[in-house]
Amino acid sequence: MSAHTTQTPAPGDYTRELADSGRVDAVAARALEATRTQAARWISEGHLKINGSVVTKPSVKVAEGDTLEVHIPVDESLLVRAEVVDGLGILYDDEHIVIVDKPVGVAAHPSPGWHGATVVGALAGAGYEISTSGAQERAGIVHRLDVGTSGAMVVAKTEQAYARLKAAFKERTVEKIYHAVVQGLPDPLQGTINAPIGRHPGHDWKFAVVEGGRDSVTHYETLEAFGLASLLEIHLETGRTHQIRVHFAALRHPCAGDLMYGADAKLAAELGLTRQWLHAHRLAFDHPVTGERVSVTSPYPQDLDYAVRHLRGEITH
Repeated sequence: MSAHTTQTPAPGDYTRELADSGRVDAVAARALEATRTQAARWISEGHLKINGSVVTKPSVKVAEGDTLEVHIPVDESLLVRAEVVDGLGILYDDEHIVIVDKPVGVAAHPSPGWHGATVVGALAGAGYEISTSGAQERAGIVHRLDVGTSGAMVVAKTEQAYARLKAAFKERTVEKIYHAVVQGLPDPLQGTINAPIGRHPGHDWKFAVVEGGRDSVTHYETLEAFGLASLLEIHLETGRTHQIRVHFAALRHPCAGDLMYGADAKLAAELGLTRQWLHAHRLAFDHPVTGERVSVTSPYPQDLDYAVRHLRGEITH
């Protein structure tokens, strides 16, 4: 499976001379580094032409050397909406960066199909001026947490901070420490998981350990063992989508509450979990402008704290 990732090209008009042949949806997707789903949508909306003629079916065959024209309209769902988000805290703030304490149920930025709250929307609603580098909907975002994952997340407020933080994440100099409660007891109690991750071959919305996936490295140690589950401290060397969830599911120790990746629903209910027990607990890096070390810690939110206390026997029914 290819390690190449795609994203929606910015709104505008594009013209390309095709470098290969085949179905128009597949060829257009490759030409604009998009997905076939996106290309099919351009076709269904009448925004794609081949050699000046509007294409009406994604199965139309095209040839190398044909001229592709695509008009990509503004996606209203990707516009940043200023909003008030309950529970979103600020762990650090200066003129260049802000580190938020992201609650569960909040996405990093707008994306197709997502209609809930976002970090960039919450910051806009609170009056923050955020870097506009990259796509508008991802302004200032240099890394992301899943909607169902809570904790510390840094956002760039200036162009200089954005560029340097992006480089720091790419060069893996940012310390990302997560805490997770996984089912069972890992063996060994501490170690490294080095297994490539790519899209799940049977589910577009899931990821898996797959041959040819992207290099993915997770370091962990067990902090507490409860029998049914264990509390781990995890250091991410890489930052793939769903990395911790996929790696521990592959070891048959899924995050408690993570029904998408095989967690036990009965245990999740017993612990009061409606999402995976996974929290971005600490974040540390050299400040992108001053060079001083920045380190923040996000405490467990109420639902995750309750689950741990229940496992410790501090809460009984």
